[in-house]
Amino acid sequence: MTTSPDAVALQARLLAWFAANARDLPWRHTRDPYAILVSEIMLQQTQVERVIPKYLAFLTTFPTLAALANAPTAEVIRMWAGLGYNRRAVNLQRAARAVLEAHAGVFPREVAALLRLPGVGPYTAGAVACFAFEQDVAFIDTNIRRVLRRARVGPDQHAPAPAERELLALGAALVPSGQGWVWNQALMELGALICTAAAPSCHRCPIMAVCRANATWRTEEAALVLAMGANFAPAPARVVRRVAERRTEPYQGSRRWFRGRLVDALRALPSDVTMPLADLGPLVKADFQPTDLPWLHELVTALAHDGLVRLEDDHVRLP
Repeated sequence: MTTSPDAVALQARLLAWFAANARDLPWRHTRDPYAILVSEIMLQQTQVERVIPKYLAFLTTFPTLAALANAPTAEVIRMWAGLGYNRRAVNLQRAARAVLEAHAGVFPREVAALLRLPGVGPYTAGAVACFAFEQDVAFIDTNIRRVLRRARVGPDQHAPAPAERELLALGAALVPSGQGWVWNQALMELGALICTAAAPSCHRCPIMAVCRANATWRTEEAALVLAMGANFAPAPARVVRRVAERRTEPYQGSRRWFRGRLVDALRALPSDVTMPLADLGPLVKADFQPTDLPWLHELVTALAHDGLVRLEDDHVRLP
């Protein structure tokens, strides 16, 4: 397949920028699929700065796949404190156990096989195949999706978002042969540092000259200047190109917030100590009343279904 000149230029510019500007992140110094899986699960919906110390501490406590697989689940959940989305800790251990039991402790290398591990989706499977085994595979996360759409399709707000399959095809066409590891790291880095959601720093972007979104924005600004007259001064690019932040419901007081508080309360208990629901309630909800017991019971039941707690005769503990 012939690569277009603008794609070749995009590859060269981005790889050169990454070589000069890549952050020194601990998971970039390993090809151990276990360590890569830990980093990728931790990085889902959690900022890099928060992940780094937790990643290092987690691997100190559970240095190998077998160490994690054989650990009490309660200890894994305790080590996950501060990262949020506690179900990821349980899924990570389930994946480790599946590799140990179904693959004799040897990580599968192919994306299709990685996808069969508990809690591993298309992005994580592709990331492990690429970052652990250096395969030339394409995959999509939030940062990669944003960069690909702007660079190869156009501005976020100008058209409906391309289908995931379409973006994946665009991404696959750009992966330079034999450079999948560095290419995907570079895409993610650009999205994290330059091509951000709310205020892309186009003036600092290494692929600005071959970016379709930037070309559209510049054309629109030029047309606006022409229409408004020579004395018109366009708003700074950072403001003109601002993308509306996605609105989300308030976190405090949400169901996920109460789930996190409940797990945090149980983390403080010694191993194998249980807590009655009636005692747990005020630790989860400040204005807890006896009439809230059915609500608490339902919350605990859902957490037990996810493998995060154990409910026995109206007493709760970590699994």
